[in-house]
Amino acid sequence: MARPTNKTELLDLSRKNFGLLVDFIESFSVKEQNSEFPKGTMNRNIRDILMHLHHWHLMMIDWYTIGMQGEKPEMPTKGYTWKTTPELNKWIWEKYNNISLEYAKKDIKSSYRKVRQLIEKHSNEELFEKKRYKWTGTTSLGAYLVSATSSHYDWAYKLIKKAKK
Repeated sequence: MARPTNKTELLDLSRKNFGLLVDFIESFSVKEQNSEFPKGTMNRNIRDILMHLHHWHLMMIDWYTIGMQGEKPEMPTKGYTWKTTPELNKWIWEKYNNISLEYAKKDIKSSYRKVRQLIEKHSNEELFEKKRYKWTGTTSLGAYLVSATSSHYDWAYKLIKKAKK
């Protein structure tokens, strides 16, 4: 499916891609789920990827909360710019490096539900009309949500698939 351009597509593709990701992970034995990926990637295992997604969910929720109060959120987060996202992603990796896989699975499911709730409470126009909210700049709220959900889950699935070959 192409990048979502309306609420229904966003909900459907985020649900589909999240489900594919979770099912793919669960298709491995516990030992395989906990095993390290081949060298060459920052995210060294499934837990790292899940916590990466989780933290980006949390940032999305934070942007939304601050932005909808009429304030300008620091994006992607305090101390980082869009140009320094590799450094941010390294910081995320370091922050969650000692979390268990089981904890990571619970966290990602919880933050996934919260982001879905944000999507569900808005109309198609509220999600996909560009420049509707001052904090989203020239883009739409939906564009940020696509990046934080369906597109990110697709990235995670492909990364795990490549690492498990």
